[in-house]
Amino acid sequence: MPYFDAASSAPLHPVARQALLAALDEGWADPARLYREGRRARLLLDAARETAAEAVECRPDELTFTPSGTQAVHSGISGALAGRRRTGRHLVVSAVEHSSVLHSAATHEARGGSVFEVAVDRSGAVSAAAYADALREDTALACLQSANHEVGTEQPVAEVAEACRAAGVPLLVDAAQSLGWRPVPDGWSLLAASAHKWGGPSGVGLLAVRKGVRFATQGPADERESGRAAGFENLPAIVAAAASLRAVRAEAAAESVRLRALVDRIRARVPQLVPDVEVVGDPVRRLPHLVTFSCLYVDGETLLHELDRAEFSVSSGSSCTSSTLTPSHVLRAMGVLSEGNVRVSLPVGTTDEEVERFLDVLPRVVAEVRERLGAPVSAPLSPAVTASLVVDALGKRCPVPVIELAKVIGEVPLGGTVTVLSDDEAARLDIPAWCAMREQEYVGEEPADRGSAYVVRRLT
Repeated sequence: MPYFDAASSAPLHPVARQALLAALDEGWADPARLYREGRRARLLLDAARETAAEAVECRPDELTFTPSGTQAVHSGISGALAGRRRTGRHLVVSAVEHSSVLHSAATHEARGGSVFEVAVDRSGAVSAAAYADALREDTALACLQSANHEVGTEQPVAEVAEACRAAGVPLLVDAAQSLGWRPVPDGWSLLAASAHKWGGPSGVGLLAVRKGVRFATQGPADERESGRAAGFENLPAIVAAAASLRAVRAEAAAESVRLRALVDRIRARVPQLVPDVEVVGDPVRRLPHLVTFSCLYVDGETLLHELDRAEFSVSSGSSCTSSTLTPSHVLRAMGVLSEGNVRVSLPVGTTDEEVERFLDVLPRVVAEVRERLGAPVSAPLSPAVTASLVVDALGKRCPVPVIELAKVIGEVPLGGTVTVLSDDEAARLDIPAWCAMREQEYVGEEPADRGSAYVVRRLT
């Protein structure tokens, strides 16, 4: 069964498995002890730190192993903010950061700090100039992911790092999605990553803090990992994480070219095979293995279940938000279609045959889901009989409000309007996105007794 969700968690790399099993036999003792078994464990821990630091391009004493990538982000943000509290309490993040960054930002704001979210363009990228404009004299920290976890767009880290350096503001880079492929451009002050994203075991994160960066660890003091990660190190998992990082980076150049060609094929052929599809994310500055597209008139959860029945494991938007009823914050910030969203992220070793079979299965699955939902097959041909219509879609989840809009838009004349009443949060994003895809005018949102009224003017 093809697994196409490496962005959530990559399959365990064979080198990670070998290193893990070996370390279970050799690295079980306390590396803080001076007897033989402890010294052996300390040698393994030091070697793993040196290997990971080489990949990160930092000093070994700047790198800390944490229990997860999320913990690395939380510790990095809280420690940097506390270390620079005399400068101010202003935090700058992008609107498309991973939820771990946004949760830390929300906590900071709840404790009296201020947060500014830098907007992104329709490809999901920030502008370095906009990021520079967001920095203030009281900015204590800026955060920017190296590449987006939902759409694969790479961010201008080098340019933003230069702006932060000029302003005297440290930059924390969440490199979880990109570190297995290449080093992060220089200029960052703090860096966080997660081993299970590159084929290491889960339960290991990395936090690198450059020398000279003001940092004050929050929480009770601990003697291990420079006091930045409390508790006994999971040494076998750390050894496996470092070994697999070195292995995947050695393979990255060749595998990146191969997977990029497969993703290019998906990006080109999905719109040809499936009508009413929007491929999102930057087509050039992106991760080599990830592509995201959204299908009109399709319920994403149903689509994923049907693809699973067809033996394809894919995800929808962010794994951190897929269990909620609200649209992905990334897709919302980009202003793109959120309904019927599919993220395909190919693991190392994906074959040409697996991608071809996915492209063969996808059109049938989408067509079946659309038929089940009663989606329009083509533009309505009924004569226009009224200048305006109201569609009551209250209590119905997307894509139903969009489907009902598509069914009646041909019943108003050119210049006529359709007002869709909806209390589904996704409609606020999906109706304007539908208008852009179908060349109709989105007039705007108006208050209603329940939910909102979304007004669309027929142009074609």
